This record gives sequence, structure tokens and C-alpha cells, in this order.
Amino acid sequence: MNSNTIKSGTLYVVATPIGNLDDISKRALQVLENVDLVAAEDTRHSRKLLSFFGLEKHLLSLHEHNERDKTGRLLEKLEAGQSIALISDAGTPLISDPGYPLVNECRIHGIDVIPVPGPSAVITALSVSGLPTDSFIFCGFPPRQAGKRRKFFESLKKNMATLVFYESSHRITDCLDDALAVFGHDRYACVARELTKLYETVKTASLIDLQDFISSDPNQHKGEFVLMIQGVSQAEKSDDSAIDVDELLAVLLEELPVKKAAVMAAKLTEHKKNELYQRALEIKEK
Repeated sequence: MNSNTIKSGTLYVVATPIGNLDDISKRALQVLENVDLVAAEDTRHSRKLLSFFGLEKHLLSLHEHNERDKTGRLLEKLEAGQSIALISDAGTPLISDPGYPLVNECRIHGIDVIPVPGPSAVITALSVSGLPTDSFIFCGFPPRQAGKRRKFFESLKKNMATLVFYESSHRITDCLDDALAVFGHDRYACVARELTKLYETVKTASLIDLQDFISSDPNQHKGEFVLMIQGVSQAEKSDDSAIDVDELLAVLLEELPVKKAAVMAAKLTEHKKNELYQRALEIKEK
């Protein structure tokens, strides 16, 4: 590829290494060398990356705090015939990284957007996790607050697809605590840390064992994390589709005394009458 093969007025979405710089593709380097402008998440970081490969380019910052404002400016440059490469700090742009408004506007305005594929932490982690990969959901970063994080996990609890999250070093232990509380001790999961880097760690185990593994070793608190949680099994899914006991009791208690509600609920479920009676009392007292 040479400068003549770069199309004018085109946005190139270029994947860059997530750790090991040898993972950059020949095509990515050729595109970065020949475009008119590079839009980068952090120009300081990207300047070092480009310098490592002997490239000096005009950089324009495009991050989560300015991308709405900068998109219009970049769109004007593209419409004027300039070629632009979009890169993030690591991996494939737009995957929990800036770039969506720009790509969306390019599509709306009929501007060509060309992918230059390469590293992605999501796919890299899944490929070595040992968890099912035929169906997965990338969920980005969980909410920072514990309460919101647990509600977020609850909304995903019954999904059969493998769940994939990004998490930071200073929240990974709290995140695992909440995952354990919501998904249960036995749900299988995988933590992939510092992928393709010197201290890369990939650990697949039950959530309770993963929590112990991370919390017991301070070195495992450092770096960037991909957390993957196996989806609910078909058997568990079938169990979940059964009658919700609390909902059933609540409805019955609107019309029946506690004892009769418990008896009726026992006939409709596999739960014992005495257990349902105690639970009905608790619901009645709320």
C-alpha cells in the first residue's frame, strides 16, 4: 500500500495493539503513515505509539469529553477530501472507546468508513477463556456504584449468553463481590488481566474461587481487566421460568388468610407448606 491507495475523504477505523506492540498489522501501519490526519483518544499516548514505529503525524484529540464538539470539525475535513485514521489508546475504536458519533455522522452523510481490523480485548479474552463463545454479550464497564452495579448484574442474570465486561484495577474486587452476590458461588467465570503484556493472567474458575484468587494476591489487583461470566444454563433457565413463589404468595394473600395461602401455594409449587407459611408471614408483615 502507498499513499495513492488511501482514498480521499475517507475515515479509517484502525485497531492498535492492546499491549504487545508486535501485534500491530502491516496494513494499520501503512494506513497511519499515509492518511492526512490521525484522530486519537489521547494524543500523548498515540504520539508515543506512532514514534515507536517511526511515524510523525498531525494528531487531533477525540475523547469522550470532546467528541461531540470535534465530530463536526472532522466531518468538514472529510467532506473537504482529507483522509483520517481514527484510533483509540488500545484495541479497536468504539468498543468502550470514543468514535461512535463520528462514525454515525459519516454514515449519515455518505462518507466512506473503512475498517482496519486488529486487536480487541473482548475477542482476545473470549478466545482463551474456556467459556462458551457461540453467543456472548459485550456489556462494557459495569456501573461504578455498588447498588447500580448489582441492579445491572441482576438484569443480566438470566441471560444464556456469556457476559463480557471491562473493569478497572481499583474496582475489580468490588465488582467480583457484587457478581458473586448476584450470580452465585458456582457460576463459572474468567478474569483476563493485562492481555498480551508481560504480566498477563487468565484465570477461569467459579466466581467464589476467582474472588479468592484476586483478593488474596495484591499483584492481581493491577492492570486492565476483562471479566467474563458464563450464561445461565438451559436447566437453570427452565427452573427460573417456574412460578415465582413470592409473587404467587403476594397474590394469594390479597384474597386468603396466611395459612390458606400457604396451602394453595404448596399445591402449585414443589415447596413445603411450612416453608411457605413462614414466607407468607414475612410478606404479610412488610
